[in-house]
Amino acid sequence: MTAAGQGIGRAVAERLARDGADVSACDLSASALADLTAARTTVLDATNSEAFGNWVASFQRIDILVHAVGFVHQGTIEECGPEDWRRSLNITLDSAYIALKAVIPKMKNHGGSVITIASVASSIKGFPRRAAYGAAKGGVIGLTKACAADYLRENIRFNAICPGTVDSPSLRSRMADLADSVGGMAAAEKLFLDRQPAGRLGTPEEIAALCAFLASDEASFVNGQTINIDGGITI
Repeated sequence: MTAAGQGIGRAVAERLARDGADVSACDLSASALADLTAARTTVLDATNSEAFGNWVASFQRIDILVHAVGFVHQGTIEECGPEDWRRSLNITLDSAYIALKAVIPKMKNHGGSVITIASVASSIKGFPRRAAYGAAKGGVIGLTKACAADYLRENIRFNAICPGTVDSPSLRSRMADLADSVGGMAAAEKLFLDRQPAGRLGTPEEIAALCAFLASDEASFVNGQTINIDGGITI
């Protein structure tokens, strides 16, 4: 489990542990992992291929990978400089490449379930001021589907979960960044709520529930899918 320190990643780690999984989790932030008691934790930069490869090599067997690393750059393509672009793709897409490439050999002999946390802000739907983020998450979807095709005969399933707007520390941080320019925190929150037809934000626990299903044998016939869980934003 990657990016398990907060938000969706943390909720997934806790849900899988409650369901009986032996969860090992990593995150870049030691402080975020400090009170995650549901899993064995490792402070790790998922964009560091050598460090991530060494971490994966330490496990005798891996049955499930949930990759939740991502970074949201806010801006149009004109507002996205080369460094912003590279950072967005490195954190979101390169980390997915590193994680999947490391884990697949560990699953080949017995199969497994790989779940990437993508987004509806991707190849699925365009959102204002999400140029780099949409490109990176669209890449995650493409990578997930390609791997599903490549490893079907090895009984490794790959699926991408595509959330809408989910209430998380990351979202609250983006709201705070916008607050001064839109008239306060309440106005910033309203901008995100207004794009959700359900009239509310999603919760990390709702994403975790879907993730738990995809990780289970009950989802053994689900492969290569992008599953939207978005409160109707893509209707």
